[in-house]
Amino acid sequence: MKLKIAIQKSGRLHDDSIKLLKECGIDINNGVNKLKTEATNFPLEVFFLRDDDIPQYIEDGVADIGIVGENVVLEKQKQVNIVQKLGFGKCRLSMAVEKSVDYTSVKDLQNKRIATSYPVIVEDFLKRNGITAEIHEISGSVEIAPGIGLADAICDLVSSGSTLFMNGLKEVETVLKSEAVLAACHQLTAEQQVLLDKLLFRIQAVRKAKNNKYILLNAPNDKLNEIIGLLPGMKSPTVLPLAEAGWSSVHSVLNENDFWDIIESLKEAGAQGILVVPIEKMVI
Repeated sequence: MKLKIAIQKSGRLHDDSIKLLKECGIDINNGVNKLKTEATNFPLEVFFLRDDDIPQYIEDGVADIGIVGENVVLEKQKQVNIVQKLGFGKCRLSMAVEKSVDYTSVKDLQNKRIATSYPVIVEDFLKRNGITAEIHEISGSVEIAPGIGLADAICDLVSSGSTLFMNGLKEVETVLKSEAVLAACHQLTAEQQVLLDKLLFRIQAVRKAKNNKYILLNAPNDKLNEIIGLLPGMKSPTVLPLAEAGWSSVHSVLNENDFWDIIESLKEAGAQGILVVPIEKMVI
């Protein structure tokens, strides 16, 4: 029994999808132009597909799971379950207008023509905001639409905004924030679910590791309680005596978001020789 996973054949999610599987300890042979392969050390069969097709393959049960953009899942409206956000491929689906347009609020889209490759998401956004507009669905080169008179505004994926800038557009509304997700068929067998749970366990361990740092520091014993109080840790910091009397070595884990604030506080409290080490995997 193998779990069948669909990933993007090419495009912005392909490399990170392969990287994630490798970080999970799964070795696959993704040779050039191969559309199907198998892992050598995990019961996983890999299909390389067009991003837009992945939700359909999952709904039909051809693939059990897939790594795909959240925006694609929402646009395609297929019967799939999002089981894990993956933290890469982050982007936003945004409204943009020509730089010369005096845009003040979403109400400025009333009765306008909007070009997009995401008509379902755009229609939902407009309905939620009480806006009536004409949606033009086009499959590519959306940014050119205002310049050739096809539309008054566009709604497209934005990462850095450089493409909008080069085409004389400005971003005015964020419709959706998206990232890569792991989607699953809603009718997995018990055996398939067991394999999915094993894969999710590995993915979550990799993701937690990326969000945390392992730190080691030396602390004077008379400041030990104060320093320990600054460290959240997973349970409590590890404290080991040093060869030099009156000093201890303290080991703990810090979340990336809190890292610099806590490091500064540790220094002020008397911590010395602070060593920061990346974590490869983190199992809790």
